[in-house]
Amino acid sequence: MIVENFKGQTHRLRGRKALITGATRGIGLAIAEEYARHGADLVLTGSSVNGLSKVKDRLKRYGVGVKTFAADLASDKEIVSLFSFTLGEEPELDILVNNAGIHVGKSFTEHSMEDFNRVMRINVSSVFRLSQLAVCHMIRLGRGKIVNISSVAGLKGSVNSSAYNTSKHALIGLTKCIALEIAKKNIQVNAVCPGIVETDIIRNFEKKVVSTGVSSEQFWTSVENQNPMGRMLQPSEIAHIAVFLASSESDGMTGQTITI
Repeated sequence: MIVENFKGQTHRLRGRKALITGATRGIGLAIAEEYARHGADLVLTGSSVNGLSKVKDRLKRYGVGVKTFAADLASDKEIVSLFSFTLGEEPELDILVNNAGIHVGKSFTEHSMEDFNRVMRINVSSVFRLSQLAVCHMIRLGRGKIVNISSVAGLKGSVNSSAYNTSKHALIGLTKCIALEIAKKNIQVNAVCPGIVETDIIRNFEKKVVSTGVSSEQFWTSVENQNPMGRMLQPSEIAHIAVFLASSESDGMTGQTITI
């Protein structure tokens, strides 16, 4: 039985310490809120100092520790600084959520190498580097959880998303490789592949589509028809799975891809 206190807080992640990337909005914000509600102390990162400050204020009601560090995850130097800060604040860090990601919506022939490389740096290289730093630390700690937020785009092809889909395919492969190497170290590494979630990415994509002459109504109907349930997912639905993957309830699974 899960016991809730008067703040609506549960104890599934009580005593746990988590670093969450891309935590100022969308899925990352939803995961931060659920982790706080379940008792975890947090280190949150994003590119916006103001955005991080707002999130920190929002999570005060849960009574958990919340530290923030603004970083550009396209920079290895900033990634190293972020992790150093994290261990300085939370020496027993045992959860890493790699959520940060960007999308570039262009046809394959219009993608520049600059577009492609930036998507890969943020969506894949930052995950590789942060996970590498985290695994070395977690091995010494004797436990750990890594939760990678991929996408159904990592399981199929899509038009006008070649860089993004490539990055999400790569993230799934990276998840499986890391998990296999450290399976005996009491560290579990799993990936979540959401379908279409109501976030800034889909709203920005709407603007681009509408600029081509398609109406907003047509766009949303098309989006909703891609899901058998006839609706988009909400960020909180992804966050619930992320809580499970960070908790002891998932100790027996690693290297898995959960499609929502």
